[in-house]
Amino acid sequence: MASKQDIFFAKSEVKTNDLEHKRKVAFNIQKYNDSVVKGKRQYANLELAREKAKNIKWKTIEHLDVYLEQFEKNFTANGGKVVWAENAQEALDAVLEICKSRKTKQVVKAKSMVTEEIGLNDFLGEHGIESVETDLGEYIQQLDGEPPYHIVTPAMHKSKEDVAKLFHEKLGTEPNLTPSEITTVTRHKLRQKYITAEVGITGGNFLLADVGGVCMTENEGNGRLSATFPGVHIAIVGIEKLIPSINDLQLFWPLLSTFGTGQQVTVYNSIFSGPRKAGETDGPKEMYVILLDNGRTNLLRKELRESMYCIRCGSCLNACPVYKNIGGHAYGATYSGPIGSVITPHLSGMKEYKHLSYASSLCGNCTEVCPVKINIHEMLLENRNIAVKEKHNGFKEQAVWTMWEQAMLSRTLLNMASPGIKNKVVNKMFKDSWVKHRTTLNFSDKTFNKMWKERNN
Repeated sequence: MASKQDIFFAKSEVKTNDLEHKRKVAFNIQKYNDSVVKGKRQYANLELAREKAKNIKWKTIEHLDVYLEQFEKNFTANGGKVVWAENAQEALDAVLEICKSRKTKQVVKAKSMVTEEIGLNDFLGEHGIESVETDLGEYIQQLDGEPPYHIVTPAMHKSKEDVAKLFHEKLGTEPNLTPSEITTVTRHKLRQKYITAEVGITGGNFLLADVGGVCMTENEGNGRLSATFPGVHIAIVGIEKLIPSINDLQLFWPLLSTFGTGQQVTVYNSIFSGPRKAGETDGPKEMYVILLDNGRTNLLRKELRESMYCIRCGSCLNACPVYKNIGGHAYGATYSGPIGSVITPHLSGMKEYKHLSYASSLCGNCTEVCPVKINIHEMLLENRNIAVKEKHNGFKEQAVWTMWEQAMLSRTLLNMASPGIKNKVVNKMFKDSWVKHRTTLNFSDKTFNKMWKERNN
């Protein structure tokens, strides 16, 4: 069976040579970049806002246990129920138990990367429960049988012609629908689902400790419908999404919007603090929040703790030259791009996903564009260091680099080998990485060392 690394290399090679894929992604990312420039104009001092946001996340993660307990206390006081899930299976079992107790046959689901992380749709399908994606991009991907391509724009790699063709094949619509017609068809298909679904499932952009609230920001209104129409609302949220206070939203919501989509603020911004109360006409009768760890506490180690500040805006993906070339699916993980390469080895296993931290030019652009100033490229280096220390790179690679190190540290050893021998050794060693896609490496007949000696007698 092929390893995750082998699959990554195979998919990456296909995508880097797919010019049409590159064209679509470049077009969509350029639209994003243009919007972000406009969105940033709302700030009188953007750097100050980013610093404040980072400091708030630092404070939260340093006292994560305190804020988690505060959130549980306040949310429970509002009539909600909290479920602590140490891993994906515990979260899935909790959802299934809630659904089975109400004999649920159908759920509607708002856009949520954490539910992708735990494989919720497939799991519910195996137990006879239909899970319907209600976000347009996620709905497109569900129809196509693909996972999200990007953490903010799930169908970024598809053109409007691709989507029209997909709708024609899957839904029997006309083959050349316009984007507005595609939206109309989707709305017609989904509206009835909200009414008939017994359970609505969402994620959460932020958790508010002081009021026990789950925050959700979106542009389509489907999240609000998924949370309020069904009788039961389940929010599955990673423990790192906490912020201390509802007053912090005036900072975080605009930052997430600006760096995520280029908007000053997204269209729909909701806070859910529990089920419907006596005298209220809207909202679910029951509300659950599943607080998911699933490896997140592994990121609390000093060198990687900043990665838990991430607000999932996707800006580092759009800035990364590697992501632009290989796309989101090549990573083979829920969270792709630079931040995904940092956290995935700790969420899903360093041995299986260590290669992702090497899929970076270390240009630092990801760090430059992060709204909460996470030092992403330094943490990619730290992951490489951890992989080597824990001996996940294998004996062959370790031996090769040990020999390389010894040779590079010894002028005597370097001078012993002729340019011809160096050419053969290096080009054979890197034949599957460098030489396969470039010209061979050729060493000069005279080394710098030799020329220096000749110049200085």
